[in-house]
Amino acid sequence: MKQTTGKRLFQYAMLYKKPILLALLLLVLAVSAELAGPFIAKRMIDQNILGIEKKWHEVSAEQPYAVHYKDKWYKREDHFAADERKGAEVRVLQAARQFYWLEVPLKFEGGKRVVTDGTMTVTSKDTGEQAAYPVTRLSSSELYGFYKPEFPSLLTMAALYFGLLLLVAVFTYGQRLMLQTSANKIVRRMRNDIFAHTQRLPVNYYDNLSAGQVVSRITNDTEAIRELYVAVLANFFTGIIYMAAIYGALFLLDARLALIALPLVPILIVWIIVYRKFAARYNRIIRTKLSEINGMLNESIQGMPIIQAFRRQEETSKEFESLNEHYYKYQNKLLSLNSITSHNLVNVVRNLLFLIVIWLFWGDWFGTAVSVGVLYAFVDYMNRMFAPIVGIVNQLSNLETARVSAERVFMLMDEEGIDVVPGTMERYKGDVQFERVSFAYKKDEYVLKNINFHAKQGETVALVGHTGSGKSSILNLLFRFYDINEGRIVVDGTEVRDIPKQLLRQHMGIVLQDPFLFTGTIASNVSLDNPAISREKIEQSLRDVGAYDMFSALPGGIDAPVIEKGSTLSAGQRQLISFARALAYDPAILILDEATASIDTETEAIIQEALDVLKKGRTTFVIAHRLSTIRAADQILVLDRGEIVERGNHEQLMEHRGKYYAMYQLQQGGATQPA
Repeated sequence: MKQTTGKRLFQYAMLYKKPILLALLLLVLAVSAELAGPFIAKRMIDQNILGIEKKWHEVSAEQPYAVHYKDKWYKREDHFAADERKGAEVRVLQAARQFYWLEVPLKFEGGKRVVTDGTMTVTSKDTGEQAAYPVTRLSSSELYGFYKPEFPSLLTMAALYFGLLLLVAVFTYGQRLMLQTSANKIVRRMRNDIFAHTQRLPVNYYDNLSAGQVVSRITNDTEAIRELYVAVLANFFTGIIYMAAIYGALFLLDARLALIALPLVPILIVWIIVYRKFAARYNRIIRTKLSEINGMLNESIQGMPIIQAFRRQEETSKEFESLNEHYYKYQNKLLSLNSITSHNLVNVVRNLLFLIVIWLFWGDWFGTAVSVGVLYAFVDYMNRMFAPIVGIVNQLSNLETARVSAERVFMLMDEEGIDVVPGTMERYKGDVQFERVSFAYKKDEYVLKNINFHAKQGETVALVGHTGSGKSSILNLLFRFYDINEGRIVVDGTEVRDIPKQLLRQHMGIVLQDPFLFTGTIASNVSLDNPAISREKIEQSLRDVGAYDMFSALPGGIDAPVIEKGSTLSAGQRQLISFARALAYDPAILILDEATASIDTETEAIIQEALDVLKKGRTTFVIAHRLSTIRAADQILVLDRGEIVERGNHEQLMEHRGKYYAMYQLQQGGATQPA
């Protein structure tokens, strides 16, 4: 059963679950430390700052928390012990911006306060009843005296608050370091897995997918997935933990305020659902177009000589502009969606919530239960809650990009690959038989029809025919780049489909018309960095093809650098390296696919001399357009439209005077002498 994208991403994350879980633990600690701040601030406001308006009682003498005023000592009621005797009650009350001394108890708490000519009039909010009290205005120094006992507690609370901030910084640093390191490890593992899978994919997979598109999936798409683990998950985890912790704190603070804030959760969920509905479609198009752009760039760079030689720069630029314009169009659509659903909308929701709460507070809907300190803590918590909400909303774009990228990556990884078989296979002799083989690249469009031949060990078999006659297809089937539709191919009595592909190819060598060289040195391109191939074997292979002296004359010799595709070397030099590479692996079956087509006559003569020695003990298949190069072949198979129409050696076919004779005559400029 095919797993969902989310489950597979989770499985990759679980490979590094320990650091991720540690990062989440640090995140919880950071959130807990940070959310303790508003509670500390609430206590400082209600207890240490606004607590001055609580009841004060006269005490007999100086003692802790006692304040000296008018030759007497007074202490606030919350500083008395449970069994301690309290004296006469007095109050310190604020009216407008001034504080006043009141020596009698208040008839009722709360209400509007107005001071006129030394008399404070208090009006009850509930009944409208009024009460008048004689008061004395406190000077700044006198007021300072009443606040002074709270200073040690204020400093302690402030120190605790800043200590928590330092803890938050340490925990946050550790959390981010752990999470980002884990994300990098996850993506490193994923890229290794994808690249390894590209090595297992059959050759026909790449027939319909450009190199640039594959590169885009391995680089761009995995980078988007990295952002998922680094930024998206960090913000989502932080947001969820913050919101859960803040709602818990709000219910501890005041359940009514918490219920007012509760609708934010369903609003956020609906928000995410609506956003993803539109963003998913835009991101699929964006990622597809980015792959196409990469594919075209790769193709244009590789084909730049042809583009410039045939003056196709303008047309190529227009084609690129068309792709780029399409990409730009959907990027703008996604940008518009992000702008509409971004933090600006979050700010609108937040301000509406604040407006509702302030209006309820102003209208005294909460009564005396909600103090200024509680209101401050609520506003602080809401600001703290909206920060992660903004983080979540701003990461929605990256979430969808990563999800679509992951779909594309896993789609590539779900392509059926060839299982890598460990171990080695004993070198086979190279006796090859094709028995009634038919093959089609596309259904019912056969390129080979009923092919039969027997290549004995040590024989050279040449395949000739016009373009599209099926020569290369025969060798593709022998290498098992593709598997046959009908018939069977047998090597040393064993059908090739019964031999794992890696083991079958272990004793095959191939030289293509357009050899591929890797970035490195001449020596590394011969051995392909195979430790089993010694330096002596590399040198001997180059000598066998007559190229050692040529490359020894280069600066650095056979350790001379080779840049991408060997573009600084001539076609002949690249082909000689390709020959040496095939020979260094000492194959039982050697395949030369028009290997001498791009080599000059002098170099070809050198190779032909080497081949006469190298063919001994191995079966050689040669595809050649130059018929003069295959005159010594043991068998020559002439193909026409996927069928073998003539077979024999050079002399037999010349005597037959059929297609081979006509082709040879044409190449020899009409000469009638076959030899």
